[in-house]
Amino acid sequence: MNALQYLSTNKLFMQKTNRILYLLALIKLILPFFLQNSFYQPHRDEFLYLAEGHHMAWGYMEVPPLLSVFAWLTNLFGDSMFWIKIWPALFGAFTFILVGKIILSLGGKTFALFLGWLPFVIDGYMRLFFLFQPNFLEVFFWTAIAYSIITYIQTQKNSWLYIFGICTGLGMMSKYSVAFYVVSIAAGLLITRHRKIFLNKHFYYAAIIALIIFLPNLIWQYNHRFPVITHMSELQDEQLKFINPLEFVISQFMMNLPCVYIWIAGLFFVIFSYAGKPYRVIAWAYLCVIALLVGLHGKDYYALGAYPVLFAFGAYHLEKATAEKLKWVRYPLLVFSIGFGVYAMPLTMPVAKPESLAKYYAYTGMNKLFKWEDQQYHPLPQDFADMIGWKEMAEKAGRVYNSLPPAERSKTMVYCRGYFSAGALNFYRKEFRLPEVYSDNASFLFWMPDTYNFKNLLLVAHNIPDSTDKVFQQFEKMTVKDSLVYPLFRENGMRFILYENGNDSLNKLTEKGIAELKGKFRR
Repeated sequence: MNALQYLSTNKLFMQKTNRILYLLALIKLILPFFLQNSFYQPHRDEFLYLAEGHHMAWGYMEVPPLLSVFAWLTNLFGDSMFWIKIWPALFGAFTFILVGKIILSLGGKTFALFLGWLPFVIDGYMRLFFLFQPNFLEVFFWTAIAYSIITYIQTQKNSWLYIFGICTGLGMMSKYSVAFYVVSIAAGLLITRHRKIFLNKHFYYAAIIALIIFLPNLIWQYNHRFPVITHMSELQDEQLKFINPLEFVISQFMMNLPCVYIWIAGLFFVIFSYAGKPYRVIAWAYLCVIALLVGLHGKDYYALGAYPVLFAFGAYHLEKATAEKLKWVRYPLLVFSIGFGVYAMPLTMPVAKPESLAKYYAYTGMNKLFKWEDQQYHPLPQDFADMIGWKEMAEKAGRVYNSLPPAERSKTMVYCRGYFSAGALNFYRKEFRLPEVYSDNASFLFWMPDTYNFKNLLLVAHNIPDSTDKVFQQFEKMTVKDSLVYPLFRENGMRFILYENGNDSLNKLTEKGIAELKGKFRR
């Protein structure tokens, strides 16, 4: 075969593999829409992020602003479930494309592409890339950061350093934990022979670009006294302190169990093989980020962004290792992954109504896995219990509110203790004829009015406020109007409490209390 024939054949092969890559990405994009049962509603946290799209800013209490751009687009297009879910699904497809491009750049073929695709359709990434939360952006940018460094190593083109800088900046505008991976990548570069990158002026220009992209949020954080620190402190007190380092490490294997051998093969490849030596920075980055998260008591899924690039290396390595005499090994590997993945799919995606799933989990014993943030075991995965009951809650709130005479309704505030209930009620408020619903929890605090003029208050909360809550002592009458009975719902037992005939001190006390809370985040 002469050189011209070789180039022609190679071009046809690349075209074929690229078609396969994009076909698999398309399947990844649409598959979750068929797997989630239509019974389910948005996730509790999705209500918060969708609300942020109505209050565009350079920052929020919990997250940087990039996700709010997609929330704004979702609200613009009518906030249907399709528009809520299309963005994480799209970024899931984009993340797989980056994985596939790494595989092809190494010389991988169809089997490696298929192996690299499996974690996205039968693993925890299926759920991650179907929830409208910052995690889908975070995992994409972790992968894009790794991809840009890998491509720079392969080509030595400085343009990839600038892409690295852009991905870092945008990643920091999506979730602050991107910093963990950037620091880990930098440590990996410093440890390996690629440390010479720190002598390259373009690396520092790229860092300046990243800082410029991130700067508006940094300024916003400064002007609001860094609410991210308050948020992380609350998270540490309420959730992270319960995380056991050993459980964290075990979870790294359990989260990706159907495809665990792929990322392990990838880690082996970049640590031990001669062909993987140029990419050893990725191994050090992985080990550094795991060490950081263990030390900081991070949740197990905080590390999910580190695995797609390992899946790419592992898929390539396994394809090469089984290319000849061990080709038969491919079949048991696929049977294990697909069989295990299909069996575990009811854990990954809510494929049936909650009552049916609860019965299935009890029958199979899977319910012993569902330890929630309250450290108790429950019949459903926490995420699934967070995707039901919200519309029913809004309906009951609307029923109580609209039972009031019109003159009283105009003087009634609807208030929720939690951001999740406030977000849900605002999401459904037009359907159930509710006014704007307020809360002083999470970013909703920033959206509370500064002045008030109300006489009645409809409180949506689990508990009746005690005597130490002065605002609720200013009413003449308190009545528990209804409660939500939905045992599988995480917020089961939510009460609808009507306070009536507030005295003359009510609005001034409310204004003072909200001003004090907001004052903690003002310079």
